[in-house]
Amino acid sequence: MKTDMILSGVGGQGILSIATVIGEAALNEGLYIKQAEVHGMSQRGGDVQSNLRISSDPIHSDLIALGKADIIISLEPMEALRYINYLAPTGWIITNTTPFVNIPNYPDHQAILDELKKHSNVVLLDVDKMAEELQSSRSANIILLGAASPFLGIEMEKLEDGIRRIFGRKGEEIVETNLKALRAGRSAAEQTTK
Repeated sequence: MKTDMILSGVGGQGILSIATVIGEAALNEGLYIKQAEVHGMSQRGGDVQSNLRISSDPIHSDLIALGKADIIISLEPMEALRYINYLAPTGWIITNTTPFVNIPNYPDHQAILDELKKHSNVVLLDVDKMAEELQSSRSANIILLGAASPFLGIEMEKLEDGIRRIFGRKGEEIVETNLKALRAGRSAAEQTTK
């Protein structure tokens, strides 16, 4: 088992939380994990990208080569497009459709979505809207993780356990909110890919 993923978005969207939950679940399954340093601005509004690799065999490098990523998980559609050259031909793009317009010359939103739709393995979800519907605007990242979960090679129960361990110190209500978000994202992805 091996899954190489690019996590991307904008600072403050929760990219590191996604990586932490995946990492916790992978370790709980006895898998090896390597994560490259997060590149970009860690402050709110700057682009953020990280390589995350999980495998049943030892991993020698923490970086993913061009054309070798199994998944791009992105909380921002332009950021998904920015790393598209890392995607393997059979790889999946799982991205939020809501743009985070943080630059004056942000490209045409529809043009970005049209470019992403050219790929056969793509899940486009408005996770911001889904989070609002769940009355938890801060759970958009976990919804996106749920949407990516069918493609990670990690059991859903392990991801749920990871959420319980990571968010447990914040209280049961936060844990339940994140579990609900994870399940909503998975359900939406499954419906999209039928």
